Amino acid sequence: MNDDERKIIISKFSEYRQTKSPFNQDMPGSRANRWIAFLVLIPIAVVMVALGAFFFAVFLALFAVAAAVFGARLWWLRRKLRKTAQPEEAKDVAIEDAEIIEETKIRHKKNI
Repeated sequence: MNDDERKIIISKFSEYRQTKSPFNQDMPGSRANRWIAFLVLIPIAVVMVALGAFFFAVFLALFAVAAAVFGARLWWLRRKLRKTAQPEEAKDVAIEDAEIIEETKIRHKKNI
């Protein structure tokens, strides 16, 4: 693409923006129509803000509940891990003076 083609494209684009095409016009309206539009849009905006705040509060509450459940699960797993890492004293009882009372040998009959 040479410079002449670029100049043509840029000039056509700038001509389109400068002319009053139907897509580039401001909407004519009276002052009363603008006030009516504002009076209609203000309650809609208030309702939208209220709904946004409500859904944000619901999302925040769900996030808080999920964080509490996740925190409780981590606490439970850490507690369980600490229990298994530190064995209780009752489990480490060693019997040193044990005496074998009777020793028996069991012979199995093999069917050949």
